[in-house]
Amino acid sequence: MRGLIFDLDGTMVDNMMVHHRAWQSKLKELGLSLSLSEVKEKVHGINEEILERLFGDRFSLGERRKISAEKEEAYRRIFLDRLELIPGLDRFLKESRPPGLPLAIASAAPPENVDFVVDNLGIRHFFSAILSAGDVEKGKPDPEIYLKTADQLSLDPKDCLVFEDSPTGAISASSAGCPLVIVTTTHEESDFNDIPGITRFIKNYDQFSISQLLKFNHR
Repeated sequence: MRGLIFDLDGTMVDNMMVHHRAWQSKLKELGLSLSLSEVKEKVHGINEEILERLFGDRFSLGERRKISAEKEEAYRRIFLDRLELIPGLDRFLKESRPPGLPLAIASAAPPENVDFVVDNLGIRHFFSAILSAGDVEKGKPDPEIYLKTADQLSLDPKDCLVFEDSPTGAISASSAGCPLVIVTTTHEESDFNDIPGITRFIKNYDQFSISQLLKFNHR
């Protein structure tokens, strides 16, 4: 592997339940009552695409953007006091610097949410490229964001190891040709059956190290 690409939500910070509850509350305001399991199943990808998928043409693009902004503001307000990296990731990011592995973020989140995480945690300097929903036309599971991120690292996608937490994101990375490590913060291993390219599952980054990756590279 010549580069590492991280999804953000659920992969770098364990925030997906906050997102699920924020979505559940906002959708209920709009007249759609979903259980948390239904939200987990149906609400993924770029916000405007989510709203169009759930409500069809009920809302204009401007209205979808306004609803999205309100939901994300609620999420950031709720999550700020709990914001922290998934265990082991701080060490993992620091370990990547001596070998000179370029790192990137490829997130389906709005740019405001990406900035919220990387700037409040002070980790922006680790990454050579940071892409978010505003950088693509098609959200995950389309491979666009991983193809663009690999391109920004000047690497072939097959040389970029991707860290993901969701089946939707895993399909996106796999379709781009990237090998994967799955962080099981939000889904069970069985949810990823039949998705090619998955090399291993980890609960957190205490179960993985740069030295393991380098040993793999030299096989």
